[in-house]
Amino acid sequence: MRRLTGLLLALEHPHAAVDDMLARFVEWERELTAAGPSDSSPRIGADVSNAQRIYLDHAFDIGSYNPCVPEYRFDRLDAERADGRINFPLSYEGPPGLVHGGFLALFFDCVVQHQSCAVGLAGKTRSLELTYRRPTPLLTELRFDIERVVGDRVIESTARLTLDETVLCSCVVSAVGSPPNALAGSQHARRRTN
Repeated sequence: MRRLTGLLLALEHPHAAVDDMLARFVEWERELTAAGPSDSSPRIGADVSNAQRIYLDHAFDIGSYNPCVPEYRFDRLDAERADGRINFPLSYEGPPGLVHGGFLALFFDCVVQHQSCAVGLAGKTRSLELTYRRPTPLLTELRFDIERVVGDRVIESTARLTLDETVLCSCVVSAVGSPPNALAGSQHARRRTN
């Protein structure tokens, strides 16, 4: 879906494949609506029902199942430091050829929480302060790094996004520290496999 979105955003003229795709989307939406849950509230906690939707764990690799979130890759991930790579496709464009600042905030929140959950002490974001230093290009391999400090029930993470050695933007995320299983929704349902 993310790749199709990029192609559609770049398409200048009408195309028969788009008309066919839109007609199929209407049909698929009708079929999936009939197959989906009748209650859109998440299936979490003690009082749950199969009529509710599943809740997917939003701690790890959200972009692998949600096309609204960019995909990234960690090269190193431990309790104090993490680093990795990201390449923002066309669907994250704001100004011409550049990443929209709101997607940068989403990206930082995702990678910081991913790191915290992976090392066993996560938390709900209390604040996220983003500083834009240089325009962030689309379709370019970028690097990110995170330094994480855990205090008394507070996790503070400082992250940067770079191109070569140039810092494009930086972010400080403060979160309330809790073990991941203490967070609301930790007893989430798993997607059924056939």
